[in-house]
Amino acid sequence: MLGNEAIARGAYEAGVKVSAAYPGTPSTEISENIVKYEEIYAEWSPNEKVATEVAIGASISGVRAMASMKHVGVNVASDPLYTVSYSGVNGGLVLVVADDPGLYSSQNEQDTRCVARAALVPVLEPSDSQEAKDFVKFAYELSEKYDTPVIVRTTTRLAHSQGAVTLEERVEPEDKPYERNPAKYVMMPGNAIGRHVYVEQRMKAMAKDGSSFAINRAEYNDLSIGFITSGIPYQYVKEACPDASVLKLGMVHPLPRKLIEEFAAKVDKLYIFEELEPVIEEQVKSWGIEAVGKEIFTVQGEYSANLIRERIQKQTLDLKAPAKAPARPPILCPGCPHRSVYSVLSRLGIHAAGDIGCYTLGAVPPLNVIDTTICMGASISTLHGMEKAKGKEYIKNWVAVIGDSTFLHTGINSLMNMVYNQATGTVVILDNSTTGMTGHQDHAATGKTLKGEVVPAINLMQLCRSLGIAHVMEVDAFDTAELERVIKEEVARDEVSVIITKSPCVLLKGNVFPYKCKPVADACKKCGMCLKPGCPALTKQADGTVAIEDTMCNGCGLCEQLCKFGAIERIEK
Repeated sequence: MLGNEAIARGAYEAGVKVSAAYPGTPSTEISENIVKYEEIYAEWSPNEKVATEVAIGASISGVRAMASMKHVGVNVASDPLYTVSYSGVNGGLVLVVADDPGLYSSQNEQDTRCVARAALVPVLEPSDSQEAKDFVKFAYELSEKYDTPVIVRTTTRLAHSQGAVTLEERVEPEDKPYERNPAKYVMMPGNAIGRHVYVEQRMKAMAKDGSSFAINRAEYNDLSIGFITSGIPYQYVKEACPDASVLKLGMVHPLPRKLIEEFAAKVDKLYIFEELEPVIEEQVKSWGIEAVGKEIFTVQGEYSANLIRERIQKQTLDLKAPAKAPARPPILCPGCPHRSVYSVLSRLGIHAAGDIGCYTLGAVPPLNVIDTTICMGASISTLHGMEKAKGKEYIKNWVAVIGDSTFLHTGINSLMNMVYNQATGTVVILDNSTTGMTGHQDHAATGKTLKGEVVPAINLMQLCRSLGIAHVMEVDAFDTAELERVIKEEVARDEVSVIITKSPCVLLKGNVFPYKCKPVADACKKCGMCLKPGCPALTKQADGTVAIEDTMCNGCGLCEQLCKFGAIERIEK
């Protein structure tokens, strides 16, 4: 099983009844596998905060619940997370968080263990698919025993690696009865003071008991060298130093101090091998234990067995360089509606405050439209901040661009803020009818749930108008003439306006492309206008004319519209 698939199986075997998530690589497949189990209610929530609150509500009612997200999703979920740490649980509550060392699909490399320390929430970290399943089940036992939410932390490497997994039957504990208890669940100051004392006591108890947890284990071999490690880095230690002694931590917060002190006392040289931040290292050294960690290991990127060989064994690795493939930077797909929108913005010389999604690729050549990307929903607020700093005229050549899923995630509040604080900016919602970047998941505006149920779809135009925005326009993303007219008109306004560019993602299942674009060589003036948007289906030939790869073209017609000489024709298949 994939690590994510094993996590879903662990939730099933643990008797989870409610699962909520927002898709985010590398965590997305957890929910896509959980939904296969009919015994579990599973949903895509509009964002991670809502998903966590849904899981909290299910837990309070007395059932086991889960919320899944990537590491930056924890930032969105931190508000309920920090408070549910105080209130505790009724039914078991687990958050699965997938970190991304190496930045394979993220805007930062933050370490969820740091958040967990601040929130006073325990963290388990599996090192393979079998442990991914088993640790989820153990997390529910801990959650209910110690009255706490528990984070199961994975990484991209574990989430998307496969390993053998032994399956077991689902064990469904009886629902816990709900009893009204405002002192526990109503976190106003007077109640929170008492709960904070409880949380500190709980963490001390878990740290003490952790020395006897089976998921924390010492593997004694050669005592001249010892490693404290966890998660995927454990696999690298076993590969590079199979004879070394290893303290493998399954619970990385709170740390089992007694077990660590015993292990450290038995080895001659102690290394702490953990990806990203020195979370374990700092605590161990604070206890007066000598160890080597970030002095020789990096805080950046993924670790490997070769890192140990280079830094500890001092090997000069004679690694044959693999054959170099041609550079292949990420690029928007042929026929992507975002390319059409960006080609118009670029032609008009308009800058865009960007957001998180496929459309972030508008920042790179040849489009060069996106100037900023911070986090989900920030495009609108960023544009608003620019206007309040520099004035209305400054943003007359700016827009905010945001996808439909991201708009529902955290863009709505930002748009409300623009209206409330009398802004004048233009927001472009790139509506491609899906959550494209993470693999085409549905959301509240697609009319379909995670379980495939057909439901009323949120109407983005009506939603924007309900905020009091008078000028909300819908435009076909590939009607470049109309799009150019609308953009010019809206950015010139002295009030908030919204342009919704509508065209489905070309990779959505069921899309039918009735057209192809064909070059007319004799008419080509070799001006290169059709090449400017960077569609990978078009290539410049040695003689300066343009060829169109038939297997890649889906007949969107952007190149045809850009050609003023009739050198490209759009024909039915």
